[in-house]
Amino acid sequence: MPEDTQRREIILHGIAASPGVAHGRVFRFLHGEVEVPSYLVGKESQEAEIIRFEQALLETREQIKEIRADVGKSLGENEAAIFDAHVLVLEDQALIDDVVGEVHNTGDNVEQCLHRVSSRYLDFFDGLEDQYLRERASDVRDVTRRLLRNLLGATGSGTAFLDEPRVLVSEDLTPSDTASLDRSKILGIATDSGGRSSHAVIMARAGEIPAVVGLRELTVNLQDGDTVLVDGFEGTVVINPGEQTLFRYGEVSFKRKKLLDLVVDESYLPAETADGRKLTVFANADSPEEVAKANENGALGVGLFRTESVFLRHNRIPDEEEQFQEYKAVVEASSPLPVTIRTLDLGGDKVLGSSDRVKEDNPFMGFRAIRFCLRNKDVFLTQLRAILRASAFGKVKIMFPMISGVGEMLSARETLDEAKTQLEKRGEAFDPQTPVGCMIETPAAVTICDLLAEHADFFSIGTNDLVQYLLAVDRINNQIAYLYEPHHPAVIRAVGHVAEVGRKKGVEVSVCGEMAGDPHFTALLMGLGIDEMSVAPPLIPELKFFARRFTILEAEKLREEVEQMARPSQILVRIKAFHDEKMAGFYDVDE
Repeated sequence: MPEDTQRREIILHGIAASPGVAHGRVFRFLHGEVEVPSYLVGKESQEAEIIRFEQALLETREQIKEIRADVGKSLGENEAAIFDAHVLVLEDQALIDDVVGEVHNTGDNVEQCLHRVSSRYLDFFDGLEDQYLRERASDVRDVTRRLLRNLLGATGSGTAFLDEPRVLVSEDLTPSDTASLDRSKILGIATDSGGRSSHAVIMARAGEIPAVVGLRELTVNLQDGDTVLVDGFEGTVVINPGEQTLFRYGEVSFKRKKLLDLVVDESYLPAETADGRKLTVFANADSPEEVAKANENGALGVGLFRTESVFLRHNRIPDEEEQFQEYKAVVEASSPLPVTIRTLDLGGDKVLGSSDRVKEDNPFMGFRAIRFCLRNKDVFLTQLRAILRASAFGKVKIMFPMISGVGEMLSARETLDEAKTQLEKRGEAFDPQTPVGCMIETPAAVTICDLLAEHADFFSIGTNDLVQYLLAVDRINNQIAYLYEPHHPAVIRAVGHVAEVGRKKGVEVSVCGEMAGDPHFTALLMGLGIDEMSVAPPLIPELKFFARRFTILEAEKLREEVEQMARPSQILVRIKAFHDEKMAGFYDVDE
């Protein structure tokens, strides 16, 4: 195929997941293969490389033994015996010695040395005539790939040693994949699969990394040496963009930057409508660094601290002291402003790599969040003690996720009381009056929110899960991504109902899902009676900027118009038109 044909411009359309424009060389993070970093290590660091290799061998051996045990239980010993050959590869002293020798002889990093040695072994086995010996190549290939992944997992999925920032391309990204990335080396993210509200995308948005997901055919169209342009505003990815495309996107980026500069210049101004209705804007955060960014952008505290991020970073269940130190750091970074700490919400697309949990066919509807915590009381008590201890260092609220009944809420509160008793016996300091609330993110919770209000100090509407449960749409399934509609009448009615019940019962109601961070929804949410929102730190200035462009009377009129509309498409057109009318002159990126 001619070179110019290979490198022609290819335009793909997906789902705009995180705003911004990025352009650069591709870093392939594909689950079927591993891109191996290459860099020199000094003689003084070679032993450290070998130690990393030995640790990865141990880790890989344990993983394979666990897989063998699982297969033995489910399929039988004959099938499980396949993995005995994998263990033998790991224990092959000749291969180990060759990798160690390669490190000493070349001075290259151990991943590159392992890759070269294993390639030689694979070439040898592939060239044999004996069928049985040729098949041994697949064992070597599987084991070395797993070994490489374990080595890269300790170094930011391979991104830490990139020679320049790149655009990360993958079939899909798990939250643990995203958590392990060196964000300073990532210009943008583009994936074949995924949805706008997957946890990995939320983390990318919080890191201000442009992202497009649901591209389907991106990875199969890529070749070595390709460059990629990611348009996180429109959901477009351009492979090998030409000069005209780059010039056009350069103008878009310039105009977007002019708006952003204006927004940032006004970030110190209060978040309130043109006629003085106050909007309290909190931040979603995963770390003290994000809290610092939220403070810079004018957040009035942390409305959602996702504790699962702590678990995902450790890739295991951290002990009480480890959790306490993390929560304390966030509380101190936010002080004197409050921090709402959500208890563990593992499950769905957030799974620990070290977890021994059984694979579920429908994990979003399965054993997750409060269900996991109430079944694993020791884990829950450990976390609650750590959170309570952090409450001695600032204002803390505790929030339970995925509540679907009063019984769950009462059980969670009883466990919290037990954690308080344990801390009192230990003489540990904590705030005994720590407010307690729950997420409203299931249809059941919406329906019985008046009953839940009797046992909650506050509600937080998690629209990401609420949308998928109300509409029966798996939010990370790109096959049905078009059905994931936060602007659906059912979603809008649900939010309005919870806000009304909250007013009547004297329970504070906020929105912390991605709807809250989208300025197109700001006026509608305020018209529905929502005056507290929690969003990713980078989105705070624009949200506040837009809120000052309309009155509460206009927002209530917009709500009345929308409530008469039956089709989501009508609602989306109307709220976008309202936004564009109020931002006319500020947001002209197409001029």
